[in-house]
Amino acid sequence: MRSAAADPPPPPSPSETLQSITQLLSQLLPATVAVTCFASRWQVIRLKLSSLKTLISEISSSPHWSENPLLLPILPSLLSTLRRTETLSHHCCSDAPFTHGKLLMQSDLDMAAGWLSSQINDIDLLLRSGVLHQSTAIVLSRPNPTSSIDDLAFFVKDLFTRLQIGGLDFKRKALDSLIQLLSEDDKSAAVVAEEGNLGCLISLLDLNAHDSIIRELAVFAVSLLVSAGDFPRKCVFEEGALGPLLRVIEIECTSMPTKERAAMAVEFITADSDNSWAITAYGGVPILIELCKSSSSTAQSHAVGAIRNVLTVEDIQIALAEEGAIPVLMQLLVSETNPSARGTAANCISILASTSEYFRGLLLHEKGLQRLLHLFHDECSVSSDTFEHVLRAIYSLSVSDASYRLLSGSTPFIIQIAKLLKHGNVMIQHIAASLLANLAISDGNKRAIALCMSSLVKLMESVKPDGMQEVGAKALLSLLSVKSNRKELVKDEKSLMRLVQMLDPKNEVVLKKFPVAVVAAIMAGGSQSCRKKLVAAGAYGHVQRLAEMEVAGAKKALQRLSANRLTSILTRTWRD
Repeated sequence: MRSAAADPPPPPSPSETLQSITQLLSQLLPATVAVTCFASRWQVIRLKLSSLKTLISEISSSPHWSENPLLLPILPSLLSTLRRTETLSHHCCSDAPFTHGKLLMQSDLDMAAGWLSSQINDIDLLLRSGVLHQSTAIVLSRPNPTSSIDDLAFFVKDLFTRLQIGGLDFKRKALDSLIQLLSEDDKSAAVVAEEGNLGCLISLLDLNAHDSIIRELAVFAVSLLVSAGDFPRKCVFEEGALGPLLRVIEIECTSMPTKERAAMAVEFITADSDNSWAITAYGGVPILIELCKSSSSTAQSHAVGAIRNVLTVEDIQIALAEEGAIPVLMQLLVSETNPSARGTAANCISILASTSEYFRGLLLHEKGLQRLLHLFHDECSVSSDTFEHVLRAIYSLSVSDASYRLLSGSTPFIIQIAKLLKHGNVMIQHIAASLLANLAISDGNKRAIALCMSSLVKLMESVKPDGMQEVGAKALLSLLSVKSNRKELVKDEKSLMRLVQMLDPKNEVVLKKFPVAVVAAIMAGGSQSCRKKLVAAGAYGHVQRLAEMEVAGAKKALQRLSANRLTSILTRTWRD
């Protein structure tokens, strides 16, 4: 049978530990005044002990301090530090203070000051968070959607206190709670950004400072924060999250789900144009390009999304070209397994194609036009947004001489463009009309697409988007260079009435120079039948008034209508 003397003494209670700390502080403070060697170091320690005494007094007055799981491990450690400091003070006051060496004593004093600083910071954080004034049960309960802002703010402060002070287990549980909170309530993100110590959360992304589980949970929390709104996204960026997130993506040992969440966070952060410049500052261009090559469709989509976000910055455009982004974007463009990444890649290509001849040359070198045309003719295989980006890119590339000749001479392409004028959305109609207006289309192809002229007349009435009336008129004027098309247009009563209504000076929606130019084009061949239909529909009176108002081109159009009218009168008189 074991004797009672063999049983270890029970550990002191938190109250006993706190009482021992208080007593030791009351002894140490006056004792340090009497120390004469290393006076400057002891002055620093004395100031820390004085601050500590104030904090311990605040803890004693907190009603629930003994229930807080974060404080309880700090107190025994603090008591140990104070006892070590007391021993150092005895050595410095003895007759032989440097028995073990002067440098070693200096080092011991510096370490004691450092331990005190760390423990003071932890206690100060606990007191400022307010968690010592609440019971553990309240601290751990997660607010529901109907909870007040004050309750939510208190819960957030407790979470971040655990992230800063607690061990790995505390950190993991705090991150789990934070992720659950952000997942279930988007509105909580603003409170987290305002009340939480985001710098602490970002520090958990450090590849060297924490284990992989903590880092993965921190990435998850950051991705939820930046996706919740402008304010949390701004706060996360200002705390320097972009660089660590890119490092998380770059390192090979990071799991793919974590890379995907980090890439999503980068995409959201770079969605703010004010943040785009930072990608190059952190060396992010090659990292994003490499991620576009990964086997994960989600990672590809977020990576190319971030690239799209930063394409407005000229320096980043150059960096992307130098790092080989163009071939990677082309591969994503033809990807049949990742429609999302394909659409964003098409957007990137359309932006680059509109930028400069340099980028158009790079895109054409990678057979960009051929790949875009393949998607263009296979319209059903892509979304409407992707198709619009494809069409924009084709339009931008069409300014290149080789592309211009190829597109102008392609009958299937011209016919498909004409169909888009009838069935495409307003933006696609705008681009299609722009292509018809700019390309050198043969007369045969112009006759083949004569039926789209009614759609072009409708476009001339459109107020939005800007420039629609002009491109509609230019495309129509191009088709009216063929005689049969002029006759075809005036045979279409609906289109003719639309045109005459646009000429009416009372119609302030349409710029008059465009319908006036169309009338002049119709009368370019001097056709009597065309003139009769225009005059019968009321065009002559409108054009006459527009000429009096000195609208550009109106006098010329009136002259053509009048000349033909006079010729008709003289012909009838001669016959009579």
